Amino acid sequence: MHQLLRVQNFSVSSDGIAAGEDQTLENPFGHVDPGRLFAWAGATASWPMRTDPGGSRGLDDYFTRDFARNIGAEIMGRNKFGPQRGPWQDEEWRGWWGDEPPFHTPVFVLTHHPRPSFTLSDTTFHFVDGDPATVLQQAREAARGKDVRLGGGATTIREFLEADLVDTLHVAVSPVKLGSGIRLWESPDELLDRFHLDVVPSPSGMTHHLFWRKERAPRA
Repeated sequence: MHQLLRVQNFSVSSDGIAAGEDQTLENPFGHVDPGRLFAWAGATASWPMRTDPGGSRGLDDYFTRDFARNIGAEIMGRNKFGPQRGPWQDEEWRGWWGDEPPFHTPVFVLTHHPRPSFTLSDTTFHFVDGDPATVLQQAREAARGKDVRLGGGATTIREFLEADLVDTLHVAVSPVKLGSGIRLWESPDELLDRFHLDVVPSPSGMTHHLFWRKERAPRA
């Protein structure tokens, strides 16, 4: 069975912005308040970092529960892993997530400056310098037959879209408009040459965009 490359629960504003600029240790999303984009997921009953009972059920909760289904590895860009640029000045930095990262799989971090792999709990981070197709092959081998999640950020997702490697995308569009920042798209219509699209509104105010790849024409 084909191992899918899936984008899941990726949140953007109504004008397509996924993060702000000028990322720092204190502000992982730059000038953008992540709460304005991710509040929908944090409000669900299945939010993995929930410490109190309750939370919403329904459509948003379905997507939160689906996050880990049949995922055997993740690919992410270096900016998702941390704020350092260029050669690693501090290899003690082990990501934003503390000692219990939420991935529970091998994670492949794209970087031009590889460093040794390390493991936290049941997540192992590998730092790889390669083109999207090569890194995807590494991740598929590590996933042992399961699918691979493409975790972001927006620049990394665009790179894999341009390489025509993404099979499905779930993009959660917030009703807020941010105006400036790092964009996933100008319009979701940009993907309709290669993907089918269903748009599903949620009572929370979010609009869930579900893309799946159109069948490729056979080669001559």
